[in-house]
Amino acid sequence: MRRHISSGSRFEAEIGYSRAVVDGDYVWVSGTTGYDYTTMTIADDVTAQAEQAFHNIETALREAGCTLDDVVRALFIVPRREDWPPCWPVIKHHLGRARPTSTLIHAALQDEAMRIEIEVTARLPRLA
Repeated sequence: MRRHISSGSRFEAEIGYSRAVVDGDYVWVSGTTGYDYTTMTIADDVTAQAEQAFHNIETALREAGCTLDDVVRALFIVPRREDWPPCWPVIKHHLGRARPTSTLIHAALQDEAMRIEIEVTARLPRLA
């Protein structure tokens, strides 16, 4: 059974995607930036953006029925190489228990204000 999860962003409807999709045992979370959807603002600092991105991801995962500890795969996109090392402690804080496989790509993002985008895949917890 497929279930779509929305963050409430107008872009999901305009572009045609979901913040996350639950299908079977897995949850796929779209690339997520550091926008604070309650204020529609984005911080200048890359670590603050990474923290907000994880908050946004965590919200979608919670709605799907899992947590960051259930993440099995992560993709990080960072436009500026020098922004990557400052994000390591933030990533370890949020994914250190899950220790998912991961990939880093250096590429431009949709808006120059965006300094990191994070996409994850999680597996729903098995019921005992």
